[in-house]
Amino acid sequence: MVVQNSADAGDMRAGVQLEPFLHQVGGHMSVMKYDEHTVCKPLVSREQRFYESLPLAMKRFTPQYKGTVTVHLWKDSTGHLSLVANPVKESQEPFKVSTESAAVAIWQTLQQTTGSNGSDCTLAQWPHAQLARSPKESPAKALLRSEPHLNTPAFSLVEDTNGNQIERKSFNPWGLHCHQAHLTRLCSEYPENKRHRFLLLENVVSQYTHPCVLDLKMGTRQHGDDASEEKKARHMRKCAQSTSACLGVRICGMQVYQTDKKYFLCKDKYYGRKLSVEGFRQALYQFLHNGSHLRRELLEPILHQLRALLSVIRSQSSYRFYSSSLLVIYDGQEPPERAPGSPHPHEAPQAAHSSSPGGLTKVDIRMIDFAHTTYKGSWNEHTTYDGPDPGYIFGLENLIRILQDIQEGE
Repeated sequence: MVVQNSADAGDMRAGVQLEPFLHQVGGHMSVMKYDEHTVCKPLVSREQRFYESLPLAMKRFTPQYKGTVTVHLWKDSTGHLSLVANPVKESQEPFKVSTESAAVAIWQTLQQTTGSNGSDCTLAQWPHAQLARSPKESPAKALLRSEPHLNTPAFSLVEDTNGNQIERKSFNPWGLHCHQAHLTRLCSEYPENKRHRFLLLENVVSQYTHPCVLDLKMGTRQHGDDASEEKKARHMRKCAQSTSACLGVRICGMQVYQTDKKYFLCKDKYYGRKLSVEGFRQALYQFLHNGSHLRRELLEPILHQLRALLSVIRSQSSYRFYSSSLLVIYDGQEPPERAPGSPHPHEAPQAAHSSSPGGLTKVDIRMIDFAHTTYKGSWNEHTTYDGPDPGYIFGLENLIRILQDIQEGE
């Protein structure tokens, strides 16, 4: 949302009111939507330096770095707090929310799937005036303003420890959870006029209609070299008690679009920490299942990109990607079935978002979260390493092996 000269804005320069990024499935740091193709997150100097000195071979496997922006807290006339990014290119055009945006699509789904069951904590129970206060306000902000309800577990379909489905929703609330925690911290620790710097990064899911996202915490070690003894022990314990130790990878969160029910099935990091090796394999299978069938056509392009990434990581001497994540992304919206006599999908013209080179189904593999990444030449590093990252390689090799097993039907 563009904030300009108005009663609410006061003498504030034009800025972008940031929205919670509704497709954030993991992590603890809030990721915000800046525009349709850009997200932003709190700046960590080490991560910024990594993006600015990124090896060329790694660029295809990371979000595009777009620079930095200054962000501050802003309170509107009703007392609601939000984050505003400055400066931006000034525009005299009224702000409009695209009806094709992911946030609008989720909002429409919420309205359509609201049931009459009184036990469901649905948006139908929220005052319409509050949800639709301004035609210029996006669905993400309407959801955020209804903060009293966000403490309710609001996963699209939550499963308890016994696998029982206990609640349906139609959006992934993890991003809202992270954003609220971040706002709370900013309000309690900093004055309202404090300026904060954020990184601007490519929104890697912007081209997908129903982005299915798997967030994998990679490596056998998660603590950085600068971690305190208490933090080091805590992270070592998490690794030892999860698949991080035996596989070099664990699930940090995921959302999978279920085509039969038209909602996202979501899992969080707490689910991922409890998985056994077999449970991890089953979770990967579930990530590729749309509620009706296994999306087998995704396996080859995912494996193709993972093998290419493995080759790149093996060539990066001294890099250690501690606590970084790997995103696997595909579109839950399947291409329309081929009509009799029509060309085969790889022979027909394809939109850029529906296919990748070689006729393979479009998928994305992206490394993210480099706040604890270290390498020779990085500023103020007291510890350096030789050779490629063995823990990351171990995790990639096991991930490839398990996906190959799924592909082969084992």
